[in-house]
Amino acid sequence: MLDRQKECIAMLLAGGQGSRLLVLTEKTAKPAVPFGGKYRIIDFPLSNCVNSGIDTVGILTQYQPLELNDYIGNGQPWGLNRNFGGAHILPPYAQSKKMEWYKGTANAIYQNLSFVENYNPKHVIILSGDHIYKMDYKKMLKYHIKNNAECTIAVRDVPMAEASRFGIMNTNEDGSIYQFEEKPANPKSNHASMGVYIFKWEILRKYLIEDEADTTSDNDFGKNIIPALLRDGRRLFAYTFDGYWKDVGTISSLWEANMDILDGQFNLKDKNFKIFARNYAQPSSYISASSDIKHSFVAEGCTVKGKVKHSVVSTGCVIEEDVEISDSVIMPGAVIKKGAVIKYAIIGEGVTVEENCKIGDNPEYFDKDSWGIAVIGKGETVEKNTIIRPNEVI
Repeated sequence: MLDRQKECIAMLLAGGQGSRLLVLTEKTAKPAVPFGGKYRIIDFPLSNCVNSGIDTVGILTQYQPLELNDYIGNGQPWGLNRNFGGAHILPPYAQSKKMEWYKGTANAIYQNLSFVENYNPKHVIILSGDHIYKMDYKKMLKYHIKNNAECTIAVRDVPMAEASRFGIMNTNEDGSIYQFEEKPANPKSNHASMGVYIFKWEILRKYLIEDEADTTSDNDFGKNIIPALLRDGRRLFAYTFDGYWKDVGTISSLWEANMDILDGQFNLKDKNFKIFARNYAQPSSYISASSDIKHSFVAEGCTVKGKVKHSVVSTGCVIEEDVEISDSVIMPGAVIKKGAVIKYAIIGEGVTVEENCKIGDNPEYFDKDSWGIAVIGKGETVEKNTIIRPNEVI
């Protein structure tokens, strides 16, 4: 007989539009954006769940969900295909006679109360679908239970000079949270929220229902649920995470996170904490004798005949002869034709860069305000001899 109660289930917020990623998310939900040569952003929280022994994940989708739905499928690549639990896509759905979009992070969970109650969990972990990190949630859950916490919030200690950019948790000596400040001008601490929460389910359920009944609420965890818990004197604790973590919600942060792989700041080869992905079958890459690849990652299924330096080349790409690529991210299925020069750029999925194009350039040749990563959006074709300057988006 199946145990009808789960210790902890995960609710993964994956419905964001990702507007700061510009053309990379015009046709794709942000969690489905490629990363690291052969992954998608959503692979990281999903793999964290699997590596942490959490076998039930509700994935809340909304914006451009088709590709993400297809990618996740039945959850098999992450070991999340099972009879009681597994991965479940949870789009907004019609309640009575009206269809209602998720109004905020808290409302998204509220609309899926029945899904959570089906598993009768003791605890629920709330995750975001746009962060790159490896984290054992078991350790956080153990800390949560040990403190008899009603809510535990994962925090990272950031430099004090940067603390005003984050949601800051002010804590007592025992780790209990007495105050939450959103981007404070004069921060009291450097404990920055990661947007990872573990709640006792009975407490979360109560506050979600109360929040939904409040017509003035933004229905948001950071703006409404957490302040309400603090106001009522609930037991909130901060759990410090000291590993690599990156919010890849902007072009520059997405580019930086890819570069961090090359520079050894984020290890994707740890056999004890594997990152799982739906990797479609690819042949081995063909690397021509004329190629010159330095300090780069080239995924499976590629043909490389040109020069690649300090760059990530994703699955199924073609890099023709006399091409120069440096400090760039080439997303899956891109074709870079003869004579093209690409520097400090992100080339989207399925892009064709025709012959002799020049895309992006070295920051030292441009003033600080005009320089930035050049970006070519998914499926675009860049015509022959085109010059695309730094910070341009096509």
